[in-house]
Amino acid sequence: MDGSAILHEQFLDPTQADCAFRELHDSNRWESHDIIVFGQKHREPRLSTWHADDGVRYTYSNLERIPVPWTPVLLRLRAQCEEVSGASFNSVLVNLYRDGNDGVGWHADDERENGPQPVIASLSLGASRRFDFQHRSLKRVESVQLNAGDLVVMSGLSQSHWVHRIAKTKRQVGPRINLTFRKVIG
Repeated sequence: MDGSAILHEQFLDPTQADCAFRELHDSNRWESHDIIVFGQKHREPRLSTWHADDGVRYTYSNLERIPVPWTPVLLRLRAQCEEVSGASFNSVLVNLYRDGNDGVGWHADDERENGPQPVIASLSLGASRRFDFQHRSLKRVESVQLNAGDLVVMSGLSQSHWVHRIAKTKRQVGPRINLTFRKVIG
């Protein structure tokens, strides 16, 4: 089994999605970080924040994220994502893609802290962007256009068998916020 990725279109209605986007965009304390990719230091091509329950730590690309407190909107969205996914989450990585120059390359959320078969609930707010999946061994690529309010729930062995990305684009696009809810284990 290769795991699953289930798309919940309009998980949030347009009004809810717009309100959540504006609140997060305007009030979040966005951070910019250097990460290590293939032994090279690069500025992360997006802004982000890490929110988590007390004591939860997360590391990727040799960057340890120190959590900032949950906000009311993030707690509300977490509860909604838990309800539809049937999973519980103790953290969320909030990414701001300011325009088409921001993206994230091929990767899997397969860090040890996520466990062997993590459930990742990925919620899109703001501008539409293409979300690509590539099968690790078959190299087959599947793409979906994610719109404001769409939720993708990845589970099972999806992080073991697939990688995913938000590619940079020369197309004119507005800002997009993506929230990836997960349960980080000690």
